[in-house]
Amino acid sequence: MARHKRGEKIDGWIILDKPQGITSTSAVNRVRHAFNAQKAGHGGTLDPLATGILPIAFGAATKTVPYIMDSTKLYHFTLRFGEARDTDDAEGIVTATSDHRPDDAAIMAGLVGFQGLIMQVPPVYSAIKVAGERAYDLARSGAAPVLAARPAQIDRFTLIDRPDADHAIFEVQSGKGVYMRALARDLALACGSVGHIAALRRKRVGPFTEDMAVSLDMVTNPEHMPATFLDLVRPIETALDDIPALALTEPEAAALSNGQPISLVQLMGRIPETTSPSGLVRVLAGQRVLAIARLEDGWLKSERLLQHLS
Repeated sequence: MARHKRGEKIDGWIILDKPQGITSTSAVNRVRHAFNAQKAGHGGTLDPLATGILPIAFGAATKTVPYIMDSTKLYHFTLRFGEARDTDDAEGIVTATSDHRPDDAAIMAGLVGFQGLIMQVPPVYSAIKVAGERAYDLARSGAAPVLAARPAQIDRFTLIDRPDADHAIFEVQSGKGVYMRALARDLALACGSVGHIAALRRKRVGPFTEDMAVSLDMVTNPEHMPATFLDLVRPIETALDDIPALALTEPEAAALSNGQPISLVQLMGRIPETTSPSGLVRVLAGQRVLAIARLEDGWLKSERLLQHLS
């Protein structure tokens, strides 16, 4: 006997403005419970200290999570100079202090070394595995996990405000897997001081922006939930707005959905100009997004089927 799935079958995205003080997993669970959804996941972890954009995928939208994880992110964070902490944020224990407070010119000079592709050592309080164990579990047990540096893409890292000598506020646009806590830690060191993140907000994840976000209170408090709360759920394809679209005919869509590649010669004149020679496209069948596909070796090849043709 087939096991009956509990909850409602909901497909789409909720763009949550995560409040401070809860984990991303807890936020997802609360939203999933509020919507009574069968399946939910998120498009990139935010630390409990952090606020801002947490994209939550329901149902079939979870298939598009990898593309959101790979997308560009935009952050604002406040760096406090003078105290290093074991977690590299305000929740940790002070491990070192410094009386040096860099001026704006020194900060601007330090920023030069954090542009483009850099090598970054993640915080020891992170989910990275070391010999099969999570780094944060090792750190909490008193061990000192040694983490290898990894590539990190920084598209933009700018000083946007200086409230006082102890604090500086930055904007960062980055790629996948960049740790803002490590960025703050390393910039402070580059400026001849020590420091940690005092506040962190994620303002954009791929196509998802602050003006699309809803509060946790709105989706979990019946008094604040709209009468038609499913209106808050955005279509699956919203996550793919940054990927060029390619429309197929009905026979082409049927072939691709059955795993058959389509010759690019057959698609001449329809391939978006913004598509790179071996780039991704979102494949449209009528008004629906059928799949994510890749242009490769003269063929259009399905990479992930999102919906089945009816």
